[in-house]
Amino acid sequence: MAAYLQWRRFVFFDRETVKEPSGPDGVCAKPFTLPPGIAVCDSGRGSLVFGDILCEGGRCQIWFLPRSLQLSSFQAYKLRVTHLYQLKQHSILVSVGEDEEGINPLVKVWNLEKRDGGNPLCTRIFPAIPGNKPTVVSCLTVHENLNFMAIGFADGSVVLTKGDITRDRHSKTQILHEGSYPVTGLAFRQSGKTTHLFVVTTENIQSYMLSVKDYPHLELDTHGCGLRCSSLSDPSQDLQFIVAGNECVYLYQPDERGPCFAFEGQKLIVHWYRGYLIIVSKDRKTSPKSEFAGNEAQNSDKQVLNIYDLCNKFIAYSSIFDDIVDVLAEWGSLYVLTRDGRIHVLQEKDTQTKLEACKYIFLKNLFEMAINLAKSHHLDSDGLSEIFRQYGDHLYNKGNHDGAIQQYIRTIGKLEPSYVIRKFLDAQRIHNLTAYLQMLHLQSLANADHTTLLLNCYTKLKDSSKLEEFIKTSESEVHFDVETAIKVLRQAGYYSHAVYLAEKHEHHEWYLKIQLEDIKNYQEALHYIGKLPFEQAESNMKRYGKILMHHVPNETTELLKILCTDYMPSGGNEGPGMLEGKKANSEEFIPVFANNSRELKAFLEHMTEVQADSPQGVYDTLLELRLQNWAHEQDEQIREKLHNEALTLLKSGRFNTVFDKALVLCQMHSFKDGVLYLYEQGKLFQQIMHYHMQNEQYKKVIEVCELYGDQEACLWEQALGYFARKEENCKEYIAAVLKHIENKNLMPPLLVVQTLAHNSTATLSVIKDYLVNKLQKQSRQIEQDEQRIQKYREETMRIRLEIEELKASPKIFQKTKCSICTSALELPSVHFLCGHSFHQHCFESYSESDSECPTCMPENRKVMDMIRAQEQKRDLHDQFQHQLKCSNDGFSVVADYFGRGVFNKLTLITDLPAGKTATTIEAGLQRELLIHTKRNT
Repeated sequence: MAAYLQWRRFVFFDRETVKEPSGPDGVCAKPFTLPPGIAVCDSGRGSLVFGDILCEGGRCQIWFLPRSLQLSSFQAYKLRVTHLYQLKQHSILVSVGEDEEGINPLVKVWNLEKRDGGNPLCTRIFPAIPGNKPTVVSCLTVHENLNFMAIGFADGSVVLTKGDITRDRHSKTQILHEGSYPVTGLAFRQSGKTTHLFVVTTENIQSYMLSVKDYPHLELDTHGCGLRCSSLSDPSQDLQFIVAGNECVYLYQPDERGPCFAFEGQKLIVHWYRGYLIIVSKDRKTSPKSEFAGNEAQNSDKQVLNIYDLCNKFIAYSSIFDDIVDVLAEWGSLYVLTRDGRIHVLQEKDTQTKLEACKYIFLKNLFEMAINLAKSHHLDSDGLSEIFRQYGDHLYNKGNHDGAIQQYIRTIGKLEPSYVIRKFLDAQRIHNLTAYLQMLHLQSLANADHTTLLLNCYTKLKDSSKLEEFIKTSESEVHFDVETAIKVLRQAGYYSHAVYLAEKHEHHEWYLKIQLEDIKNYQEALHYIGKLPFEQAESNMKRYGKILMHHVPNETTELLKILCTDYMPSGGNEGPGMLEGKKANSEEFIPVFANNSRELKAFLEHMTEVQADSPQGVYDTLLELRLQNWAHEQDEQIREKLHNEALTLLKSGRFNTVFDKALVLCQMHSFKDGVLYLYEQGKLFQQIMHYHMQNEQYKKVIEVCELYGDQEACLWEQALGYFARKEENCKEYIAAVLKHIENKNLMPPLLVVQTLAHNSTATLSVIKDYLVNKLQKQSRQIEQDEQRIQKYREETMRIRLEIEELKASPKIFQKTKCSICTSALELPSVHFLCGHSFHQHCFESYSESDSECPTCMPENRKVMDMIRAQEQKRDLHDQFQHQLKCSNDGFSVVADYFGRGVFNKLTLITDLPAGKTATTIEAGLQRELLIHTKRNT
């Protein structure tokens, strides 16, 4: 009783009396009353079920009361109903009653879903007798799977029916238990595939295992209870069997006794309802015990109904009733049936109302009770969180920061983290803050700021072990912003931890930043890049290549060679199927070698060897590098080697598309052979000769003219002008030039004389032979021309005579052979005045015109073409003069004819007036060469 008195009392149920439905006039209904004589009752499947013992005309009824309070009944027995069991999962009702006087109980199984003449169908009837000894049925229970039914008797025996209890042929009945004490309670317990039957008498409690052959049993205790003073709890109490004695309430497992509660008083009824233990006991003014400890009290007795919460150890409701018949649970409420036929309903309050009704719990700081109460009533997480918050605030105000933080941790996910964090920002409470932030991360509810704060806590505490444990926790356990963590660790100087985190989560950029900028571990950074996938390795080499080249040039160069040829990650990170290597653009990595010309040369030479199709920029840079090395080298042997390498590269044919760029590079570094080679490749013969002229290499000038004069005849003319400007003795070279000009007839003699007249050293003897030969040739030409003129005159006279003869006298055709086939002429034939004759069929086959002789036609056409050409030249001159006079823009007319080459003439290089400097002379020569080049193009 001491424990009972210590338990707190609450009113978590509202009590009302069930009333009849209101009439149409809205008059308040009177209390609902059951028919007299109700002896037993049960509930389930949406109805309250009652059995009576009074007979009306020899009939005993079973009553059904639905929620609408519309009573219905049917005759079940002739005399009385003693027991009812309504299954909760099936519409099956099992009853025990009597049809005649004496001890002769019958068990009937009713199917409430099937009807027989308007009444439920009775599927089975059998006598409830253990063996041949008639005895009174004391209790009844049925398994929800319909495969077990147990009946307890006053003589201490228990009959077990196994199989389908609704049919005779599919079930087997046997005596399970025999004893000398009345059986007062039975209950089936199903745990997985194991079925137990609890049997309680007035003096002991036993447990039978029905899922094993021979049904082994175990005696759990040596004291029992009265009728209706036992029940089976729900899973919240682990399906324990509850036995209520007069001193205590005991809980049992199938193999042992569990806890007990000191609830004194004579127990009359025990039930279990939604985690509550319901006990009906006599009021403190008890009457003497009857034969059974739980025998019904006298009508005048007062009875107390208590509803206990065993988990939280408080009384949820307590009230006094007059002579309770039974307590039923249906429609989410408790129904208390009293002997006067009235029904009282106990409606449980909602959880929020319960908490509001017991505010003094919070006022007295009994938060543990409030938490247990909320949990047992399945309060939502928001409500629980609010209790935890209040509990945490209470502990915090008392200075119990360790306890407070534990309560605040339980609010994670509901309470804003900043509410808690602000309370523990003090340096003295950093341990508590760390614990809270750790749990916040474990539940994956932390943001970047929380991660920063937690890592700062670790670093302030210098707790390297916790820090290492945190960052090495698997992602499935802790979620946090990795990049934020790396930043904080780096800032705090925990470089090794930051590097580990960056590598683990593949934050390559951060890994390399820390390795290169903080740790200065260039070798490791380079090795890490070599393990990355191609795209990431390429981008990071572009970003950090210069730093790596400065500190580890050889290793960096080797990695770049691999990256630009046939890259495969050293760690195999490309994944399966990536058997073919990738190649980066080698030209893009040239800036990496800004101050490492030796490594750059090695890299470029490697690329040109293994990849002939390397980008043009690689060849351009390699050429420039070789020319620089050649220009600055002092050792003659090495210089010669570099010279040959540069020239070989130029002759590789890789500079055809960038001719100008290669030429500029060679000119910048005064690479003579390269310049001349490129001039030759570009057919810039005048530039070659000009180059030798600038260097006053007279023999080379003559050689250039001899080599390329046939392709560009003006070279000889420019050579003559060049030598004519020289004041030194150049007679030998002038003679050679004049000889070639004479052979090729490149210049008029007068122009030659005018050109050489500017050279003070060139005497008449230099051109004597040239002029003599030239005059002799002209004399011979004149003679030949005069002879040809005389011949043409004679020919003209002859032709004129023939024409006159043809006009004045007849023409006799005496040809006997065809001029085409040379066969004898036969009629029909065709004759021409020129004297040729043809067969008609030959003429038609070979003639292009009916009026022209096929034999004379080619020669006649040549003459006609010459006449037309003369006429066109005459017409062109006349046309030009006419357009020039008639046009408003004479310049455009001249420009048009200039473009057609009408005014083309030879441009000569002559001596400049005295006083011109060498630079001026060279500039003028360059200008004249360009003018001549443009005209030729």
